[in-house]
Amino acid sequence: MNVLAVGCHPDDLEIGCGGTLAKLASQGHQVTMVHVANGDKGHKVIQPEQLKQLRRLEAIKAGQLIGAEVISLDVPDLAVKSDQDELICKLVKVIRRVKPDYIITHPPEDYMKDHMEVSRAVFDASFAATVPHYNHAEGEEVHHKVVPLYYMDTLAGVHFLPTDYVDISDFIETKIQMNDCHESQIKWLYEHDGIDFLDFVRTVSKFRGLQCGKPYAEGFKQSQAWPRLTTERLLP
Repeated sequence: MNVLAVGCHPDDLEIGCGGTLAKLASQGHQVTMVHVANGDKGHKVIQPEQLKQLRRLEAIKAGQLIGAEVISLDVPDLAVKSDQDELICKLVKVIRRVKPDYIITHPPEDYMKDHMEVSRAVFDASFAATVPHYNHAEGEEVHHKVVPLYYMDTLAGVHFLPTDYVDISDFIETKIQMNDCHESQIKWLYEHDGIDFLDFVRTVSKFRGLQCGKPYAEGFKQSQAWPRLTTERLLP
C-alpha cells in the first residue's frame, strides 16, 4: 500500500503516528511524510530563516530512519489556512503523485489553529484530487478515489478517544529515535522549559497501550464521512 501522512509541523507526525509509520514501512508499504508548515517560529532564540532550514533537515533525518519520503510544503508557522487555494493545490499535487490508499492527519479539533487548518485542508484536498477538472496539469493523473482518512492522536491525548489502535510495541524505540532527530525542539524544551519530551512521547504511547492491552500503542479515529468508509482493516 501507499500511505500518506500529513502533519502540520516537522515532528508532529513523529509524535502522533511515528510508531505506526515505522511499522508500515517494516511491512514493505510505501510511506510518505508531508509537513505543511516549516516550523520557522518554533524557537525563542534561533531566527526563523535558520530554524526552518534546520527543522527541514531534522525531518528528513527522522524519515530516513524508516525509509520514508519527506516533503515540506514550506508554509510559515501560524499562516496555515485551509481556505487558500494555493495550499489545497499543493496537497492535491502530492496526493495525485503518491496515490495513497489512505491518509493519516490531524483530527479536526486539536490544541492549535495550524493543526486544525491542516486537518481541514487534507479533507478538502483528498476530495479535490479526484476531480479531473480541478487544477489538472497536462500528463497528471487524478487519484482514482476519495480515500479513507485516519486522524492521529492529539498532543497528550486530550479530548481524543480512539476508535482504532495500532500495537507499536516493537517500534517504540524507533518512534523515540525519530522524535530525537528533532533536536532543536527536544533540546530547547528540556533546557528551557524542563520538559523531557521523549519521555512525554513514550508515556502517551504507553497510556494508549494500556487502553488496548499492549505495552505501547497509538490511537486513531477514522473519518466518518461518505465515501471514505471501508470494511477493510487498513491500519497495520
